[in-house]
Amino acid sequence: MALRIVASRPDPAIVRLPWSTPLEEWPPDVVVPLARGLSRHVVRIVRLGQRIYAVKETQEPIAFREYQTLRDLQRLGLPAVVPQAVVTGRVDADGAELPAALMTEHLRFSLPYRSLFEHGLTADHLPAIIDALVVLLVRLHLADFYWGDVSLSNVLFRRDAGGFAAYLVDAETGELRPSLSAQLRAYDLDVAGENVYAEIMDLQASGALPKDFPLEAVVERLHSRYQALWDELTAETHFPADEMWQIEQRIERLNDLGFDVEELDIVTDYDGDTVLLRPRVVELGHHQRTLRALTGIEAEDAQARRMLNDIAAYTASRDLGGLPREVVAQRWLKEIYEPIVAMIPETATGKLEPAEIFHEILVHRWLLSERAGHSIKLLDAARDYIASILPERPDEALTTPTD
Repeated sequence: MALRIVASRPDPAIVRLPWSTPLEEWPPDVVVPLARGLSRHVVRIVRLGQRIYAVKETQEPIAFREYQTLRDLQRLGLPAVVPQAVVTGRVDADGAELPAALMTEHLRFSLPYRSLFEHGLTADHLPAIIDALVVLLVRLHLADFYWGDVSLSNVLFRRDAGGFAAYLVDAETGELRPSLSAQLRAYDLDVAGENVYAEIMDLQASGALPKDFPLEAVVERLHSRYQALWDELTAETHFPADEMWQIEQRIERLNDLGFDVEELDIVTDYDGDTVLLRPRVVELGHHQRTLRALTGIEAEDAQARRMLNDIAAYTASRDLGGLPREVVAQRWLKEIYEPIVAMIPETATGKLEPAEIFHEILVHRWLLSERAGHSIKLLDAARDYIASILPERPDEALTTPTD
């Protein structure tokens, strides 16, 4: 049987991997000791030159289906791991068939939820984890994606200004549909509640959570936060025709949540006395896109919002309100952000993303200023944070070799 590789981003080095060996027996010179979540399949993290991939053994039809689903999600701009290749036609040294393999790009600075708790998360952080899962589920449902197996184990988390952003990592049971019914959304939400309840019980059993932790409260939060966010993003609004300002107010509320409104459906009644407002297309990333346009910085949405707020504070403190926002943002980039990023030692570049380090420095400055009773300069706070706090943080990204 001939080895066959179908890849969306051809990497010739893929051919050199030991495909004739079962994945669980791959040697340590190929496999990277990187945290990975629970899976019903054999999964390994591998490094090829400067690139890191996740490889999962599965059945050939399932591998191709998941590969295509992830490509569709990528095309729609939804938060999911990026598919790299499907490998079939594998046989071992004796000619016995081996499972097909799905390769995806490793999401840098991402961790499974269990590893986050191993890195120091406590019960106080669990609401932020649940909120990130809710945002992911709502975004997928808005795109008419039926998940089928919603769980913390099928998600990777990246830090986002003290909170988290969630990415779909297992789309094996998922399906993009022409439209997603309320019944399927409800089913996904019920499955999420059952799976998350069991996963939180496991955390509790491992000692990561207190024995008296209220498990039911987690499921209640999952359901209530989902319904609140879904309603805010999709609910119809009726108001008198002389209160058109409510359109702008609704858009501002969605922007505050980090969503852009791409399309509105506005309908007046026969007499023109009442207006019906229905958001038709909403997409997360309002602050991301704004920051990228102003500075070119790529960040998660909450990180971007924090930096935009700092740009606003920079504008006010230097009395630059008369200049175009783009000009001020470039000055902030050169005078504030880039010098701070340049201060991060090379040995610490695998601990956190620069955008998250910047957020933590802002928090650290506030703490130092409160302790001192007066405002501390940001660069001084950065030096103190990099010297005293950052070295104690565990590495959350695998740095690839430069040779």
